[in-house]
Amino acid sequence: MSDDWDEAVEGFDTPQGEEASGPPKTTDLEFILDIPLEISVELGRTSMLVNDLLQLGQGSVVELTKLAGEPMEILVNGKLVARGEVVVVNEKFGVRLTDIISPIDRVKSLG
Repeated sequence: MSDDWDEAVEGFDTPQGEEASGPPKTTDLEFILDIPLEISVELGRTSMLVNDLLQLGQGSVVELTKLAGEPMEILVNGKLVARGEVVVVNEKFGVRLTDIISPIDRVKSLG
């Protein structure tokens, strides 16, 4: 994992004479721990005409791009960070993470 971290932070400024040798210490991150993030799970997408949208009613079915059984995408502030599968816990939906996007790919997606 240390190699992934080193590659992910390559090119970022570090204080002169210091190396980016791993994740920052917890105390260095405390100032961002209370920043709210929007987490969403994407079941699928579709496009439709306004006329078709206006025709929707209770019981209408909207076909999505994903197939049944495909992993859901977990987005944080609109950026893909993981994939998972739907679970039901205490009669509420949840998502079991099955694949975490590598730090390198997450940093690349920011650009």
